[in-house]
Amino acid sequence: MDIKRIGTQPSVVGPADWFTGTVRIDPLFQAPEPAHVAGASVTFEPGARTAWHTHPLGQTLVVMAGCGWVQREGGAIEEIHPGDVVWFAPGEKHWHGATPTTAMTHIAIQESLNGKVVDWLEQVSAEQYQR
Repeated sequence: MDIKRIGTQPSVVGPADWFTGTVRIDPLFQAPEPAHVAGASVTFEPGARTAWHTHPLGQTLVVMAGCGWVQREGGAIEEIHPGDVVWFAPGEKHWHGATPTTAMTHIAIQESLNGKVVDWLEQVSAEQYQR
């Protein structure tokens, strides 16, 4: 058994290469080998969002607070709320973040494949970030 005590894993600022706006990432867990799953709590201030990206084995988001948006390539922007669970399939190009006026926090869970959990792509443009 391993208990990660609150405050023992420092928060980090979401890097500008991967995010637009103010984003805080709070690591939650990274399972030891042979498991390949990791999770983090990610808080997006209003207007903040990820860049477009994919995950080799998919990603699950569990919305904890606020109101956010998610979009997969070619699809409409969908609004998400606390209690919603979003699944992105392996290789599905997508982005997620807060709405322009409301912050959003979700738990992001993904698995690594050959040590990689995400492939970061281009930023979501201001035109794309409209509903």
